[in-house]
This record gives sequence, structure tokens and C-alpha cells, in this order.
Amino acid sequence: MRLVSIDDLAAPELVDYTQLTDVALRRVREPAEGLYIAESAKVIERALASGHVPRSLLLIEEWVPKLQHILEQYPDVPAFVGRSEQLEQLTGFHLHRGALASMHRPAPLDPGELLRQSRRVVVLEDLADHTNVGAIFRSIAALGADAVLLSPACADPLYRRSVRVSMGAVLQVPWARLPDWREAGPLIRGAGYDLVAFALRDDAEDLADFVDELPEKLALMFGSEGQGLSHRALASATRSVVIPMEHGVDSLNVSTAAALALWAVRTGDSRAARSEANSAHEMIQPGGGGA
Repeated sequence: MRLVSIDDLAAPELVDYTQLTDVALRRVREPAEGLYIAESAKVIERALASGHVPRSLLLIEEWVPKLQHILEQYPDVPAFVGRSEQLEQLTGFHLHRGALASMHRPAPLDPGELLRQSRRVVVLEDLADHTNVGAIFRSIAALGADAVLLSPACADPLYRRSVRVSMGAVLQVPWARLPDWREAGPLIRGAGYDLVAFALRDDAEDLADFVDELPEKLALMFGSEGQGLSHRALASATRSVVIPMEHGVDSLNVSTAAALALWAVRTGDSRAARSEANSAHEMIQPGGGGA
């Protein structure tokens, strides 16, 4: 990368990094301008490893040697270098992780194609908190779901806070935007999935019982932090599941609920795989029905 010292904070080439703490502004600007911001060396490395292409970097002076290996990979991409107080004035926050990168957004994925390629997906409807979105992506990466499908109004996984909280998992886990529920419900169910709503309903199954016999294709659906799943989302679901609560607690934070559900599903899948392997082993033992 080309090192460029920052002399003028109003320079047009720095516009990607202005007012990063203004959520409403960035929510509009970044998708419209085809960019997102990756924060910290680790997240930048994960973005590059995922094939994402940098527009530029913004670095505190003392971080240049630490990121030399990244700078050398992209000799034609500018790396703007300044003092800590300059960068704080530009971005609106203290850049204690030392580096930001403005990245080109990857082309959006097709939700139908993701469904065809997957067995375990998570559906997020209208989550507003970028921290929750990032935390759920991190759990998905850790616990082995295949993809994420987002409602049209769900918070942006590529917003800086989502990327940071996920530790770059939003750059690794495939995700796509769904159409509205009139199309999304038939799309998911038509691909062979049980669309399972996590909701407090009279007919909801206990999560522990549900994972005893899991469907071949499963979509776990979680709703917004305050209202939960919409009536249209619930009407699109094939089943409902609940995580039982004690001591008068009626719900968990959505990212916690998603992590528990994903762990339970992984446990159920592992148990089923062991049972199948044991049955196959017994079949080939003497007297077990093998040839």
C-alpha cells in the first residue's frame, strides 16, 4: 500500500472514515456507496482472507510496522497515516485498535442458493442492535450453522460494530437478505426446511424435547429484541420452540437465546450421528445381521 500522511482531515479521499459513530448516517451511506469498515488488524486480515478487496486503510503511525505484511500485499491501495488525536477527530472515536480499513462490499448472495447449499440456517427478523447481530454470527461460526438469512429491515452485519463484535465471523459465515414474508416463507419451506420460530406460544415445544428428533433441514428463526417475531413471521413458521425459564424470567437476550439453540441443535445432531454409527456397527458384528 501507498503510505500517505494525513495533512487535511477534510481531504475527499478520507470521506469513507468520517462520522463513523453516526449510526443512522452510516447505515445509509455504507450500503449505498458499496463499502464497509473493518476495525483491527485481526478483522482486516479475516476480510482479506475471505477475498474482500480493500479501498484504503487508516492507521495510527505506530501501527505501520505491525501491519507491514498487509501493506505489502496491496501496493496500489492507499494507507492513510496520522496521529491518534487526528484519527479520533476524523472518525469520532478513539482508535485504540490501531487500524481501520475501508473495504468494498462483496456482491450480495442469493437466499435461494444459500438454502440449497445448507442444512442448518438461522433467520433473523428485524434485529435493530448491531451488537446482537454480531454476537449471533460469532455463535453461528463457533457452533456450526451453515448460513444466515436476514429480513429486509434487519441490522447490517457489515456495520462496524457488528463486524467487530463477531470477531470477523460476519465475513466468514454466508448470509443473504430475504424478500418480505409473502415470498420468504414459501421460499424457505419450499427448499425443504422446517422453519422453527422461537416464541412464547401455547403450542411451543420445549427445546430439549425438540432436539431429540431433528429434521433434515432446519431454519431457526429469531425476532427483534423488543417485540419478538412478527405475526407474518409466526404465520410462516412450521413449528414453534421455547427455551423454558425459571424465577419469573420470560425471555433471554436474543443473542443468548440463539447461542443456546445452536448448541442444543449441534448436541442433537451429534447424538443422532453417534446413534446411527452405533447401529451400523452393530449390524456388521457377528449375529448382528451383517453378511
